Amino acid sequence: MAGSGERARHWRYEALPGVDLLRARYIRKTFVRHTHENFVIAGIADGAEVFRHRGSDVFVGAGALALVNPDTPHTGRAGVPEGWRYGAVYPSPELVAEIAAETTAIRGTPGFVSPVFDDPYSVALVHRVLRAADEGNALAADTLLRVAVTRLLRLNGGPLPQREVRTAGAALAARARAVLEERMAEPPTLERLATDLGTSPFALLRAFRDAYGMPPHTWLTDTRVRRARLLLDAGTAPAEAAVTVGFTDQPHLNRHFTRIVGVPPGAYQRERKNVQDVGRRLLLPSDTWQNRSLQTTYAPEQEATRAPTPGRSRTPPSYGTPWESASP
Repeated sequence: MAGSGERARHWRYEALPGVDLLRARYIRKTFVRHTHENFVIAGIADGAEVFRHRGSDVFVGAGALALVNPDTPHTGRAGVPEGWRYGAVYPSPELVAEIAAETTAIRGTPGFVSPVFDDPYSVALVHRVLRAADEGNALAADTLLRVAVTRLLRLNGGPLPQREVRTAGAALAARARAVLEERMAEPPTLERLATDLGTSPFALLRAFRDAYGMPPHTWLTDTRVRRARLLLDAGTAPAEAAVTVGFTDQPHLNRHFTRIVGVPPGAYQRERKNVQDVGRRLLLPSDTWQNRSLQTTYAPEQEATRAPTPGRSRTPPSYGTPWESASP
């Protein structure tokens, strides 16, 4: 990405276990169809993004959020020539369920109703979470994340639809998925897979798309990247991770990993190794702004229910910190 004007940082903060964090500016970047195990809460600071969601292209501009529920196939690209700049948090389903049970009346599995929510205040909350994580302010990061999730669930949340009754096609797709998971490094052809499952290639393709929102080969690439992330988190070298999950070599992994995660595997792994040690520090001078804000203007219950404010928000404070290059 060097010289392109595109920059991204994908990291974790140990005070927010299981929550991925992202700050990025993309211009020509295109995310291929993929899924996340966690929720996506992305606050757009400048520009606009377009992403494919449940069969339609959705536009999200500055002051709005892109919201994607777990395991929901989607894409991503610039919605305007100058691209888009945003910050995102990826809380786990378990954390969102915990917050929903404590702060909302949602019954069942909680999720977001609309994939786009126009609310500059929630966008600012997301960027304040990122800034608090940057500065090692564990109390602020955890508090702000929980309030942001509560606010979005109260204003744009509801129970996710129950799984449909299992059909013959869904059962066929599940069997195919199990085979691909078992043979991830050496998958069969579509014809071989269909023959082994007692069906035709196109019948299997239709069933798989209906069940998982993407064809088997796209699903397999997405799953390989997910598995590679786990290996990288555990300290496996990118080249070894690539071969283990079935990619030809590290450049093959780099290409697909960057198109799905947003940064190359080397940059991703470096951030995992550089997780801040919050126990070795107290409060940075720059934390004063954050804590004064919490003490003088911050009431979690009020913030979570405050009505969305119209108009475009100012550049969030989290962009005051230097970004890390996404180059390998």
